Amino acid sequence: MASISVQDLRRRMYVKAKSDPTWRFWGLYVHVCKPETLQEAYAVAKANAGAPGSDGVTFEAIEAAGVEPFLAQLRDELVSGSYRPLPTRKHAIPKRRTGERILQIPCIRDRVVQGALKLILEPIFEVDFQPGSYGYRPKRTAHQAVARVAEAIAHYKTRVIDLDLHNYFDNVQHHQLLAMVAKRVSDPAVLRLLKLILEAIGRKGLPQGGPLSPLLSNIYLTPVDRMLERAQETTRHGPYRHVTYARWADDRATRTPRRAKSSGGGAAREMGVGPPEPLCRERFQTTASCAG
Repeated sequence: MASISVQDLRRRMYVKAKSDPTWRFWGLYVHVCKPETLQEAYAVAKANAGAPGSDGVTFEAIEAAGVEPFLAQLRDELVSGSYRPLPTRKHAIPKRRTGERILQIPCIRDRVVQGALKLILEPIFEVDFQPGSYGYRPKRTAHQAVARVAEAIAHYKTRVIDLDLHNYFDNVQHHQLLAMVAKRVSDPAVLRLLKLILEAIGRKGLPQGGPLSPLLSNIYLTPVDRMLERAQETTRHGPYRHVTYARWADDRATRTPRRAKSSGGGAAREMGVGPPEPLCRERFQTTASCAG
């Protein structure tokens, strides 16, 4: 029987995940290891270019030696279970306000593996993501997030509750993230590979710079998005919503009418949905500002 393309597989997985929100997918690892998946992941990694990782291997060096043997060796390691991610290369860049952001740049071989895993997992979890989430999702852009905020302002939601997940990428708890993935994935080999990728960066956190991190970040923050979705419905009066939110990665802006009361730590209670989810409660910082 002819093998289906990666894109056809992704479409079928998306349809199944959408039709059955409780379905747990199995038999995924074989698709992660397929030559077609690895080839597409390599193409995406090359298109994004980027500096080499800790091993110093560049795309030019891989192309000179041959992409096919490079991917074949990577596939053999994945199939045999001998694959181990290499340490990331850390690179500091200044933040917009103060301090530095530490990028952790994986080696190209590890970018390909992460990209292959993302290709298989993304359509499963995409259906679970909420309407107010825009960052690093297919067919979603920052302009759409800005448009959502602009529409809220046009409806007199001029009070901003800025939810800052303090040092978010450094504090993601691996056991909680793995448990979230396991709600939709029952393939032990996939979960083992994901655990290896996470353990390569330490006991907690996500590497800013890895192709898989944006997807994992969205999975981890989906419970908070659901909390805000409930807030929208709890505060609704007919067609009018008193709360609108937009999230891009770990940046989130929630807009309410200006006449609403003070925010601070009681922001979630004020919206009638209780405190933030436990996984993010300790890292919430809220500030309120008003636009004229």
